This record gives sequence, structure tokens and C-alpha cells, in this order.
Amino acid sequence: MPIAFEFSVFLITFCAVLVQSSIGIGLALVAAPLLFLLDPRFVPGPILLTGFFLSCMMVIRDRQSLQYKRVLPAVLGRIPGSFIAAGILLLLPLAWLQVIFGATLLVAVALCVRTIKIRLTRVTLAIAGFVSGVLGTATSIGGPPIAIVYAKEHPIKARSEIAFYFLLSTPISIATLSVTGYMSSTDYQLTLQMLPGALSGFLVSQYVEPYLRGSRFKKIILSMSAASAVLLLIKGIANLS
Repeated sequence: MPIAFEFSVFLITFCAVLVQSSIGIGLALVAAPLLFLLDPRFVPGPILLTGFFLSCMMVIRDRQSLQYKRVLPAVLGRIPGSFIAAGILLLLPLAWLQVIFGATLLVAVALCVRTIKIRLTRVTLAIAGFVSGVLGTATSIGGPPIAIVYAKEHPIKARSEIAFYFLLSTPISIATLSVTGYMSSTDYQLTLQMLPGALSGFLVSQYVEPYLRGSRFKKIILSMSAASAVLLLIKGIANLS
């Protein structure tokens, strides 16, 4: 692989993990569209695998803030959502995936901007888990539905429980993709390229976390994500014609 490609993967993964380690979501929202533009094979498998690795580290770090049982309805909801997403991936060509991916990212950005307030219950967690399963398995962007349900919770508690949700639920998506033949050895090779950036971003996050909670930073991230989404939509629509 060219040095420029390797460095781009490292930098994108580092920044995305830095965000998620600090505020609970952001890995896929930041990294998925940019890595998809570098190589479509990064989505969804390698980002899901990297997200699982990151969730392990975050749960260990924030374990004292966890309420383990509360997350289970969302994990159960992810199971049917993951199977539906696997079917979508098997049926659609790359151009349609680009369009769906871009549209999904725009919706995710819009939801984050509006910061919709939803009461956290077993039902809302299950619904959020289902939607997260569809979006997360198909596009790797499964964080916003869960984050919206946790919007009223204490930031550290929300971050730890969202990480625990991904720790338990991401293997469901990975297993579903593996069974349907959508993952190969290439996914694991690309994941290995992402891990140095992921580990570095996680280690640095403890020093920069106070600076990543401001509204200005959030606007920058969402603007970057929206721009990437529009670019993916344009490329997908162009490839359809």
C-alpha cells in the first residue's frame, strides 16, 4: 500500500476514535464516509471490527459507570435489524450502496443536529437497537439511534453504556455478515491497518476529552460528515446513470 494511503487511514481512524472515546459515538460517523471514499471495502466490516476493539477498551475504562442490564433490550433489538441489513447488502450494487450510505449519513447528521429528546425505556431501547442494527450492519453507522435515546443521561454514564451496547451487539452484525458471505480475509487485513490509529486515538482521548464537548467542535464534525455524505450521494447517483 502507498505511504499516503496508510497515513490517511491512520489519521482518519485516529480522529474518529478520538471523538468516540470522548463523547460515545463518532467512529463511523467520522471515519466511514472518508474511508469509503479511499476504499469501499472499509465499510462495513473493518469499521465494525475496529468499533468492537474500541468498545472493549472503553468498557474497561468506564466500567464503574455501567448499568449492564439496562442495555439488553437494545442488544436484542439489533438481532433482526442485522439480518435485514445483510439482505440489503447482498441485493444492492455498489452505486446503490453509495446512495443509501450517503442518505443514511445525512439523516444521522440531521438527527444529531436536532438532538431529539426521547425517554429511555425498554421499548425505546429495543426500537433504537433495531434501527441501529439495520444502519450499523449495512453502513457501519449505528450510533445515532442509540445516542438519541441516551441524550438525557449523564454524559459519562451514556458513553459507558453505549460502549457496552456496541461491545455486545457489534458481534451480531459481524456474525451476520460472515454467515451471509459478505466478509472475507480482506476485511481483517483492512482492520489491522486501522488498529494503530484506533489505539493511538484512544490513548490520546483522555488528554483532550474536555475540549471535545463544546458545541463548536460538534458543528465541525457534523459539517465534515454532511460534506462527505453529499459527495457519496453525488458519486452514487453518477454511477447509477
